[in-house]
Amino acid sequence: MGATTPLSAESLLRRLEWRVVRRLDGRLQGDYRTLFRGAGLDFTDLREYVPGDDLRHIEWNVTARLDEPYVREFVEDRELTAWLLLDHSASMGFGPVDRQKDLVLAEVATTLAHVLTRGGSRVGAIVMDTGVDLVIPPASGRNQVLRIAKTLLDRRESRSAPTPTPSDRRKATHRGVASSLRRGVRRVLGRGASAGVPAPSGTVTDLGVLLAAAYGIVKRRSLVLVVSDFITADGWEAPLARLAQRHEVVALQVVDPRESELPDAGGIYVEDAETGEQIFVDTSDAGFRARLAEVAGARQADLEARARKAGVDLYPVQTDDDLVRSLLRISELRRRRRR
Repeated sequence: MGATTPLSAESLLRRLEWRVVRRLDGRLQGDYRTLFRGAGLDFTDLREYVPGDDLRHIEWNVTARLDEPYVREFVEDRELTAWLLLDHSASMGFGPVDRQKDLVLAEVATTLAHVLTRGGSRVGAIVMDTGVDLVIPPASGRNQVLRIAKTLLDRRESRSAPTPTPSDRRKATHRGVASSLRRGVRRVLGRGASAGVPAPSGTVTDLGVLLAAAYGIVKRRSLVLVVSDFITADGWEAPLARLAQRHEVVALQVVDPRESELPDAGGIYVEDAETGEQIFVDTSDAGFRARLAEVAGARQADLEARARKAGVDLYPVQTDDDLVRSLLRISELRRRRRR
């Protein structure tokens, strides 16, 4: 069989227009601005605080002077500027063969860019791997959407691994697995689990680098959409909090179910896509799989708590879920949060 033809930006956009945007039109009546927006961006007036108001909008100077809580009111800017902060690190290459996390990243980014530019907004993007690799200045129109899509698809194609031979398949069952699963395996098995296995040679992603760069690049108050698997070195919470103080920030976490649940596949190696560390595990052990799922659940709860502390909600988008269903679920959760 010949090599699979790479997916083009135009083909991806047309597919998303038919399968995703068309269905969103019927569910949102074209009101895409409410899909991720919280309060508007331009300050207009002050009013007394009422229960349910966002505490981040309290005007503390006026509150202290009048001895009554006051909040700032905003009006939506018709020409919204949005920025996509896109994590294209090695761990994003994990997932089902036909829908790995980096493909979901491309679908999410292309969909958001399309619906926002179609409403007259300008969209820019900052793409990172081990560091910030590319900045696409904000612009509107179909060509800008195609530029963002092509950037992500080209990067995905350039690092695609060759198809494994039959003799490699058993070892490669979870090669390229995300760091979260590898770390979970180490916690369950203990630190001596990888004795005799090659030491890590790669670099762990630091999402804080992307967030700090965005703080310096994005000057005007904007809608900032962070799309990442949040498999990262520690310390990202502080730059995320700084970003959220200036902008409307929404965090989308691209996840694959196999990052928290190993199949019963016998003895396999799991290899960290970013560091290269390998660990051999027996997935036939039901107790091991249960403990691994427990560790993964605790890690996810901690991740969500850290994001909330930074003032940002974390919304999962799974590789095996329908994209329209994911986006509508996020929209509904944000709508409830604003009530």
